[in-house]
Amino acid sequence: MPTTKSPFHKTITSLPEADIAFKGVKGWLSQSKDHQLVFMDIAPIGEVAPHAHGAQWGIVVDGEMALTIGGKKHVFRKGDSYFIPKGTVHSALFTKRTFVIDFFADKNRYKAKKLEKKLKMKN
Repeated sequence: MPTTKSPFHKTITSLPEADIAFKGVKGWLSQSKDHQLVFMDIAPIGEVAPHAHGAQWGIVVDGEMALTIGGKKHVFRKGDSYFIPKGTVHSALFTKRTFVIDFFADKNRYKAKKLEKKLKMKN
């Protein structure tokens, strides 16, 4: 049965929304001076192209995703965690709605959406 309801409580979805370039991906930022936590709601968007950045650790809260990390493909489901070392090329495939929590060692991996953007979207 497809996941339709977010597992994230309103305390999470009240956090600043991340400015994520991928259509169908929403995220909420918990910002620290030296890292970020991002709570992500990912539609079945298909493939995320190979890329690299600082270290990333994550856990699947619900759903499923395929990650290719350093050329090795893994499928992660609810309760599974993953680690992507700094600078390691990786890609992802999302075929169903998936919720993850990602820790990024890069403190500025994502920026918060500007309030003006939110207001324009509502009008």
